[in-house]
Amino acid sequence: MAATSFVQEMSSVGEKLLLKLQRLLQADPVEIVAFSVILLFIATVLLMLLLVICCFCCPHCCCTEHRGRKVQVQPETTA
Repeated sequence: MAATSFVQEMSSVGEKLLLKLQRLLQADPVEIVAFSVILLFIATVLLMLLLVICCFCCPHCCCTEHRGRKVQVQPETTA
C-alpha cells in the first residue's frame, strides 16, 4: 500500500511541475527568475551530495595521490 501511494504522490508532483513549466512561458520575469533560482539551488545540492557520496564510497577514484607514512609533528624547543 505504501509503495502505491508513494508512486501516486510522485506522479502528482510531476504533473504539478509539468503544469508549472508550461505556464512559465507566460509568467512574469520575477517568477521566471525565482523558479530558476530554486532549480539552481536544487541542482547544486544534488551535485554536492553526489560529490560527497563519490568521495566516501570510492576514494581511489576521487583522490589520485597516495598517502604515504604519517609524519609526526615534534614540539618546538625554545632555548
